[in-house]
Amino acid sequence: MKPRVAILDDETRLVGILEMLLRREGYDAIGFGEPERAIEALAEGRFDLLLTDLRMPGMDGIQVLERVREIDPNLPVIVLTAHASIETAIRAVRLGAFEYVEKPFNNDGLRALVARALEHTRLRRENQHLRAELGREQGPEAIVAESSAMAKVLDVVRRAARSDATVLISGESGTGKERVARAVHVLSERVAGPFVAVNCKALAPGVLESELFGHERGAFTGAERARPGLFERAHQGTLFLDEIGEISPEFQAKLLRVLQEKRVYRVGGETEHEVDARIVAATNRDLKAEIDSGRFREDLYFRLAVIPIHLPPLRERREDVLPLARRFFASASRERVPPLEGWSDEAETWMLEHAWPGNARELENAIERGVVLARSSQIELEDLLPGGPPGSAPADATTPEEGLRDYVDRLTGERIRDVLRTSGGSRQEAAARLQIDRTTLYRWTQRLGIKD
Repeated sequence: MKPRVAILDDETRLVGILEMLLRREGYDAIGFGEPERAIEALAEGRFDLLLTDLRMPGMDGIQVLERVREIDPNLPVIVLTAHASIETAIRAVRLGAFEYVEKPFNNDGLRALVARALEHTRLRRENQHLRAELGREQGPEAIVAESSAMAKVLDVVRRAARSDATVLISGESGTGKERVARAVHVLSERVAGPFVAVNCKALAPGVLESELFGHERGAFTGAERARPGLFERAHQGTLFLDEIGEISPEFQAKLLRVLQEKRVYRVGGETEHEVDARIVAATNRDLKAEIDSGRFREDLYFRLAVIPIHLPPLRERREDVLPLARRFFASASRERVPPLEGWSDEAETWMLEHAWPGNARELENAIERGVVLARSSQIELEDLLPGGPPGSAPADATTPEEGLRDYVDRLTGERIRDVLRTSGGSRQEAAARLQIDRTTLYRWTQRLGIKD
């Protein structure tokens, strides 16, 4: 689609010249001789740029600019005038004029200015599109919040994102803490910056310090070159510290200093490096209880929990169970052949009544399992629970110590191994017999450690 440029000037001859000049450049240039008609057109149709004269009878360019800002605050406006003054130039710029050009103007210069203004419009719209897409994938739109409890959480997320205050997200495993952290980032002014995540529990204290703060060359065996840490790599973005309750007391003190001073010393270094990263932390521990037991520093807690967000477990927000299940089902069954129609009433009743100790993560696993094992056009309860519902006596009952999740995973693994064996190891044939795509089969074999 050609960029659309509106031209407003009471000099008919000049409007014609500008239309011809811009059409030669490949733009859809539309001229107007009366301000009211131009404003009506701007309100009715999409334009990418406005060129307007400053002095016109009835309404001057400044008044036009004010009206345009009410219609489209982001539309770039180039003001043209033969009566330039510092005062009017300053006023036009304050009202958001893209540029101020004196008549008579140089054609080449005006063409370059129009191209720059239209590029500004293109980039702005592209940025809006990307932000909207990112919001759908990682923002609040990606979080199921049918329950009042989660609606309150999202309200806090939206308000928290406006600032750079540290956020502490608490909740049981599987409640979606990283998803909420990403939503805070996407809604913030730092969305153009990186979102850097680290699981503090997965790294030994010495390794964690090097990961977060970086290290200089020769700081330890194997440090062949200097390497910035995650604090530096999250510059002008967000650093997500997951499982923050697992860090050692010694490292807590070092982390507190960085949060207070916004500077880091790399391991083995003597030079401070300024850091500009918004901190979002998460934990499934009760940090107040950890403080009482002496395992977590109170000053670090208050530094992290400027804005505390608690995610309720799934059993306390049952209105979210089915909407979450539908989302997981849509993702897991997207490439399934033949397609599934959903699940049975019995399966739905069980989903609504189950306590979901693993929260949304457990629900996602159950739905994916059902998609893999479904024998008919819909998921039955036996597909979600291959051994039957809790309380029934499975034919191959094992020790009572075996957890439900491990039991179901074991049966799923046995089913996949049997099909692979009878298919001669052909994953393509096995996937067809299981009525799933090869990608889903690959994920299950990787997760369950199944080899051909």
